Amino acid sequence: MRILLPLPDHDFDVTEVAVPWRLLTDRGHDVVFATEHGGQPPQADPLLLTGVLLGQLGAEPEPKRFYEELTAAPEYRTPIAWSEIEPAAYDGLVLPGGHAPGMRQYLGSSALQDKVAEFWSLDRPVGAICHGVLVPARAGVLTGRRTTCLPKYMERTAYLATAWRRGRYYRTYPAYVQDEVIAAGARFERGPFELSRRGTATDDTPAFVVRDGNYVSARWPGDAYLFARTFADLLEAHP
Repeated sequence: MRILLPLPDHDFDVTEVAVPWRLLTDRGHDVVFATEHGGQPPQADPLLLTGVLLGQLGAEPEPKRFYEELTAAPEYRTPIAWSEIEPAAYDGLVLPGGHAPGMRQYLGSSALQDKVAEFWSLDRPVGAICHGVLVPARAGVLTGRRTTCLPKYMERTAYLATAWRRGRYYRTYPAYVQDEVIAAGARFERGPFELSRRGTATDDTPAFVVRDGNYVSARWPGDAYLFARTFADLLEAHP
């Protein structure tokens, strides 16, 4: 099956892109990347590769290895443009997150939101994680739908812990992601309280996702493995 994965030119989350890509391709699916103008490979948030603060708060070693593999993949090196997206040509849509300033190109694009709304109307599997939930929320398709996203307590804690060194790095917009998603009419689910433990390829204990019909959402990079598996299972079960 073909899965569309749109991205900004830079600053997306390493784990939220590399883990779904690796799992989906390992299961035999084709992932098509799309950036605003296409043609050039996008770049992840560099601080998530080196560490946000004193070498900490970045991606875990395995997702970083997946990202290294991803950067060599032909489908990643030659993304299509958002304007070239034909929603009906895809079986699934994955909307990753990230919080650094470059994400605003992707999170705030009305052109991309129109494509997402068109894909949503096809009733095919959609997955969104962390800040990525803002895209369908802003596209106006989450009214009445169950969803999670980056919880306010996570966003606030990360900001308060790093503001002395990174400023507003963890505050992409003045409004918290959770507040904007709720204001869009979604039925927000916070999930268990968690600030440090992350799910892995073999342990979903700390992870949390919400499935509502053909829509799957997750909170943060710590949910990425469970999110990717849940989305893949939904995709493969879809008629």
